[in-house]
Amino acid sequence: MSQRLFGTDGIRGHAGTPPLDPATVARVGAALVRARGGAPPRVLIGRDSRESGSWIEEALARGLASAGASVSSVGLMPTPGVAYLTRTRGFDLGIVISASHNPFEDNGIKVFSGAGEKYTETLERAVEAMVFDRSWEVPPDAGSHLERLDLAAPYLAHLEEILSDAGPLRGARLSVDCANGATATLGPALLAAIGFEVQAIGVAPNGRNINLRCGSTAMDLLAAHVTTHGTRLGVAFDGDGDRALFVDHRGRVVDGDAVLLLCALQLKAEGRLPGDAVVATVMSNIGLELALKAHGITLVRTAVGDKYVMEEMLKRGLALGGEQSGHVIFAEHLFTGDGLATALQVLRVMARTGRELDDLAGQLTSYPQVLVNVRVKQKADYHAVSGVAETIRQVESRLAGQGRLLIRYSGTEPLLRIMIEGRDQAEIQHWADEIAQSVCRGMDGVRS
Repeated sequence: MSQRLFGTDGIRGHAGTPPLDPATVARVGAALVRARGGAPPRVLIGRDSRESGSWIEEALARGLASAGASVSSVGLMPTPGVAYLTRTRGFDLGIVISASHNPFEDNGIKVFSGAGEKYTETLERAVEAMVFDRSWEVPPDAGSHLERLDLAAPYLAHLEEILSDAGPLRGARLSVDCANGATATLGPALLAAIGFEVQAIGVAPNGRNINLRCGSTAMDLLAAHVTTHGTRLGVAFDGDGDRALFVDHRGRVVDGDAVLLLCALQLKAEGRLPGDAVVATVMSNIGLELALKAHGITLVRTAVGDKYVMEEMLKRGLALGGEQSGHVIFAEHLFTGDGLATALQVLRVMARTGRELDDLAGQLTSYPQVLVNVRVKQKADYHAVSGVAETIRQVESRLAGQGRLLIRYSGTEPLLRIMIEGRDQAEIQHWADEIAQSVCRGMDGVRS
């Protein structure tokens, strides 16, 4: 087994095989308690609709209890719901069993602190070290007692603080795709209670159909529903409900970059955008950066992963951040992505401005983007290879503030990824090819 367990969004893998086999899951539960020290913690667990969620929950609870924790479960609950309830109900740790947008065969473990924030890398490394410390074991006869709690109401009440009434949008018809996941029961009911007419799809989870040709990773289904039924807009959640993407009334996808822009402009107009800055990852389109800049707002970039967005927001005291994929964090609400909150924030902007989603999203002009991969024998410092470094400098000079070059190694494969954004598709494709050719010559790589 690798000495690393946590990736960019918790522990993730194929359910039933390491690190998501029962023995390792129990060990992770015990390690979470052992690594934090202090008094025995109160732990809250929630999960999405995957069939493996129940036994993973039992294994986790067994490990947690063996180390002295008291464990409660809210059952099926969106990830942000667990984060919020952990913070507000006096729990010391929150754990979500989910593999987010992955297929049902996968699962994962996400951990939140008592403040409702995702574990930092420092804390994750401490847990990993404890898991791999073979000086201790989870007792084979360790049992668990799971207290079952129904805490949906306080989470929904918290969401309604964003938009408690549809106002001028009352009666508007919405298409809502819940991905057969954690929002299947809560999402449509919440929106209907606020005053919308909800036409829901992806609301029949059976343990195996989560994210199956539906949800935020398969937007064609939602787009077809919006245009066929003539609804005002569509919103799609992922399996664990921590992100949302949208479709306007014409069936066009509205991604996280457009959501960040329209929400940032509204927050600034209301005097609720501290520092006049927004956090996004390196994958957000340069069009977002330029559009924000035109309104006096700075875009701060981080590595890929909403936990890095969260950390930067906390460090700078900022109110808004997110990812192109639809993870959007509103600090006034919660320091993790929340798909339902994102949907309500977008609807709130529409209600306040009287503008339709296509009009609001049209404020963003996304620049063309190309991505080229070069397979390399080793991940050497490409800046130290003269031919490669010179080509990169030339391309950066040509972009001259009207485009963006991002070069990074894949975290899982021997690939150098070259991404360029700019005004002209053919032009940036040519420049990406130039860099790829220089890498092939100077680093013995092969275009893949």
